[in-house]
Amino acid sequence: MVARLVIAAPASGSGKTTVTTGLMAAFTRAGLTVSPHKVGPDYIDPGYHSLATGRPGRNLDAYMCGPELMAPLFAHGARGCDLAVVEGVMGLYDGASGMGELASTAQVAKLLRAPVVLVVDASSQSRSVAALVHGFVSWDPEVRVGGVILNKVGSDRHEALLREAMEDVGVPVLGALRRAPQVDTPSRHLGLVPVAERRTDAVDAVAAMGEQVRQGCDLEGLLALARTAPPLGVEAWEPGFGLPHPAPSRKSPADALPAAARPARGSAPGPAPQAPQGRVSARPLVAVAGGSAFTFSYAEHTELLTAAGAEVVTFDPLRDEQLPPGTSGLVIGGGFPEVYAAELSANERLRKAVAELARSGAPVAAECAGLLYLARSLDGQPMCGVLDADARMSGRLTLGYREAVAVRDNSLAVAGTRLRGHEFHRTVIEPGAGADPAWGVVHPERRFEGFVQDGVHASYLHTHWAARPEVAHRFAGACAR
Repeated sequence: MVARLVIAAPASGSGKTTVTTGLMAAFTRAGLTVSPHKVGPDYIDPGYHSLATGRPGRNLDAYMCGPELMAPLFAHGARGCDLAVVEGVMGLYDGASGMGELASTAQVAKLLRAPVVLVVDASSQSRSVAALVHGFVSWDPEVRVGGVILNKVGSDRHEALLREAMEDVGVPVLGALRRAPQVDTPSRHLGLVPVAERRTDAVDAVAAMGEQVRQGCDLEGLLALARTAPPLGVEAWEPGFGLPHPAPSRKSPADALPAAARPARGSAPGPAPQAPQGRVSARPLVAVAGGSAFTFSYAEHTELLTAAGAEVVTFDPLRDEQLPPGTSGLVIGGGFPEVYAAELSANERLRKAVAELARSGAPVAAECAGLLYLARSLDGQPMCGVLDADARMSGRLTLGYREAVAVRDNSLAVAGTRLRGHEFHRTVIEPGAGADPAWGVVHPERRFEGFVQDGVHASYLHTHWAARPEVAHRFAGACAR
């Protein structure tokens, strides 16, 4: 049994990331092996968690992976650890829009049978904090709020008033943290600046968070609360268990879209590689983009590709002028290519190498930032030119969960495969004529999205392959061929 805590808040902006990262750092410094987790699709916070613990930050997303996988994925990541700390998403009871508690911190806490610690921004209240906490404690009796950490406390007097008010609620105060600008993390258009871009500055910030929490929180009380979590009684998820499922119907998902939304895009689907049945016999090399421009990835993707028989090697498109020798497949995840457009464009040798690999028919899987990198241009800067499309920054944030269906056979899925994903960007891409879409989005709106071209699958959708392990097996099998 792994001791565990879920760190939640009444709303975004309460200080969850600072407190969670600080707790991870403080407990790690105290000699515990801490497993870091994050509720939802966020890629940036897990980077800070990883820096604090020395272990991969892992996501628990009940929308993309399904509620039934939350406890097994948690057990996989926390195996062999003394303590697991799970950072929530948004407010405690906020989940997927219009879908009740699905994907909320509260739902994940219940699925993990974990006590919740509520981080409250107390900067503009005193006695009212008790009413706020009381409401969150009583809203869902199945959610066990076992403690409160008062954040952004102004003074000793302010803290005394807050603690006095909390005495009538029956929930212990397990910490009180003063306002501390030195531990704030810088933000920009899509949230916090990723760890990979801050380097030594991020190390200092995480250390400061840990020290602030060590001084302001009852670590012994928090650990005692974590140890009250009962056994989960589930088998840990294993990437090797993800054998391909039977191929779904090849009926086009365009049938699920209104006739007016069925654009005539591209030619009829041609023959595609058959989905591999189990592990591939060869050991193909899959290159995965990393570095400061491509920081968005889920740890399970690499584990799934490895379990499927691939050798995974990371490269940095900002620094490396060639793909790793022997590359037979390419994965380019999310990140911030718009921030590094000039530098990515300047690495002309790598751009040409990526284009040559794609033209050869090799499997290429690109999500969001990867999509932009494969375009002809980004904000006027030349990119790889794999796709007949141009991308640019916009003032509009596109954000939310999506349910989609594969339009045609491709290197990741056969036509008709349903998959849930998440979209999060401030760019738009303008495709040329004759582009074949990757997905038919069927929820919350109906439209076509992304590109399929030879072995290339490029889309704005971020997906979590643990939900459909056959995606990794199919991709690795295509790379082997």
